[in-house]
Amino acid sequence: MGSFGDFEFPQNNALLNIAGGSSNDNPLDPEEFRRQGHMVIDFIADYYKNIEKYPVLSQVEPGYLKKRLPTSAPFYPESIETILGDVQDHIVPGITHWQSPNYFAYFPSSGSIAGFLGEMLATGFNVVGFNWMSSPAATELESIVMDWLGQMLRLPKSFLFSGNGGGVLQGTTCEAILCTLVAARDRTLRIIGNDNIGKLVVYCSDQTHCAFKKAAQIAGINPNNFRVIPTTLSSSFSMCPKALRNTITADVEAGLVPIFLLATVGTTSTTAVDPLGPLCDVAKDYGMWVHVDAAYAGSICICPEFRHFIDGVEGADSFSFNAHKWFFTTLDCCCLWVKDPAALTQSLSTDPEYLKNKATESKQVVDYKDWQLALSRRFRSLKLWLVLRSYGVEKLRGFLRSHVKMAKVFQGFVEADNRFEVVVPRNFANVCFRISPSTVMSSSTKISNGVILGEITNSNDISSPRTKITKMGLVNEVNQKLMESINGSGGIYMTHSVVGGIYLLRFAVGATLTQESHVIEAWNVVKQHAYAILNSIPTTHSQ
Repeated sequence: MGSFGDFEFPQNNALLNIAGGSSNDNPLDPEEFRRQGHMVIDFIADYYKNIEKYPVLSQVEPGYLKKRLPTSAPFYPESIETILGDVQDHIVPGITHWQSPNYFAYFPSSGSIAGFLGEMLATGFNVVGFNWMSSPAATELESIVMDWLGQMLRLPKSFLFSGNGGGVLQGTTCEAILCTLVAARDRTLRIIGNDNIGKLVVYCSDQTHCAFKKAAQIAGINPNNFRVIPTTLSSSFSMCPKALRNTITADVEAGLVPIFLLATVGTTSTTAVDPLGPLCDVAKDYGMWVHVDAAYAGSICICPEFRHFIDGVEGADSFSFNAHKWFFTTLDCCCLWVKDPAALTQSLSTDPEYLKNKATESKQVVDYKDWQLALSRRFRSLKLWLVLRSYGVEKLRGFLRSHVKMAKVFQGFVEADNRFEVVVPRNFANVCFRISPSTVMSSSTKISNGVILGEITNSNDISSPRTKITKMGLVNEVNQKLMESINGSGGIYMTHSVVGGIYLLRFAVGATLTQESHVIEAWNVVKQHAYAILNSIPTTHSQ
């Protein structure tokens, strides 16, 4: 044997098959793949059968896995049986179970048998579909599926391949935003010159996803030219067209150039909906690109009764939603439509000699490498195709409607309990709620500066900043403790946000396995922990 450091390696290849590894030297041996594949499928099926036995939020401490696994990779092959045993013993405890029926955090990442199997097929083929030639089926299926889905959403024909637009599957909304922003940037710079990039201004609300700010940084937008339009609770945190116009007018008067507006349908914190029509009207007056981010709520708009939430989209330049959120198609799968594909390809295309081919030169095919940031791309359309075919439009609508119905059930529990309040109106399947200020106030009599809370409530000076901060701080602290207590129990998992200074809990229904019984039990958990928290509030509150 030879040696290197702490390792000793054999000179006889026969020894490579010890430790239970396969005796076949072919990494793609069909029969061995069949054997191991069946084992993995059984493992995953058993995982879903037993998923409710696990705490939803992983209970491990940082660095737990390093203590459990070896410090170096194995030199000899190990059996799939051994590996799956370690997955069960060491990996599963460190998973936060997004597919648990008791998962109500963030937004859903809903899965399905069709989504899993479609992913398996795509992985099995393992094609790299950067242009039409590299795998014609991957390109053509994507174009077909994107038109199918656009028709389900009743998008204007100008967004579809059957019109003059088209759709592409990106990995995430972050990529969709960056691609469209770059297209808008270059469209303007071709007119005013690259030297004027420092004059470009982009716009969003204070509820817009942080991905937009990151995209603006990457695209070279001056950080001082990133405009955030404030929203208020009174308008349910939607963007105000008048405030947008006033901001744009001031920028134009200052010699700046507005280029891009990001409007949201279903914001991350509260699922607020920006008024697309009026916003697009404002943007149109200044020749701006409008992108509509419906990452979460776009799915539900296949239901006729929810389609009005994207009314006005005809005035936008691009639209996207994440099929991997609330559309039963596994991560990653962001659907992006644009009215002017040439705007994307002018900014994102490359044409090296080694990729030239007759199909591309014929101008009769789509080369999706020119619609995205990377060259390589996965066969994502296969899993989306399986989801659409396996469930059909009507059944997909039924799944989504059931989640909204369950969210309404939870909302009803909140509204019927005078200790709680719904903070903002529910639009879809996410309920934003908290223990109400009046409940917190009645559970505590004093704060650290000696002012009696009852006196604050009845004070003529309740509008004073000092009073507001003190009261809000206590209410927020109680609700934060409630969420941490609930999540620490492992029974259910929720997340929070802070909007308008209000700390709220978000109860997002959308996991595929969730049923009404899980929602009822979740409410019981909330009540139990709220009771304990409210009864533990000390009479003196330390800030």
